[in-house]
Amino acid sequence: MNALSGAAIFVVQTLVSLYLVIVLLRFVLQLVKANFYNPLSQFAVRATQPLLKPIRRIIPSIGGLDTSSLLLAVVLQALLMAFVLMVTYGTFGNVLQLFLWALLGVASLFLKIFWVAMIVMVIVSWIAPNSHNPAAELAYQIAEPVLAPFRRIVPNLGGLDISPIFAFLAIQVLQSFVLPPLAAQIGMPQELFRMI
Repeated sequence: MNALSGAAIFVVQTLVSLYLVIVLLRFVLQLVKANFYNPLSQFAVRATQPLLKPIRRIIPSIGGLDTSSLLLAVVLQALLMAFVLMVTYGTFGNVLQLFLWALLGVASLFLKIFWVAMIVMVIVSWIAPNSHNPAAELAYQIAEPVLAPFRRIVPNLGGLDISPIFAFLAIQVLQSFVLPPLAAQIGMPQELFRMI
């Protein structure tokens, strides 16, 4: 791979990944029933509406889940992976494998969104505990469903909430010890594994 193709991969991967985060964030916002009047939620809706509107006509929500945004995320991830493979190897290989790799990539990004939301929530709780910043409120709404099961298990330590530590550990175990073996089992190339 020459420098020009490496630069092309970097630029395309960065732009598509940013949009992919917004699409998946829209799915997460509906999943956790976040406040859609939040300015950041409104941004996610406006940014994804042009691509999601035609998809929604074909694919309805199932069980309250925004399946059209999840499908769009998987398709975008698959297209990005196909582009990287095409530039690197001159072929994108098996379509079924590409779809499985895209599912794994979306699952990894899904975990990263919760990870970042919890980090923002923890930092804001230390610096400005009563902040009404839209980003802080959104991070809290995203992180709370992940933290709730750990709060039921972990005892309250007199105002010190250590449930994020266990949630971080659970996400890290999934990212480090579950996703890599799955990627290896389905034959994901290293170039793609580094993307997720």
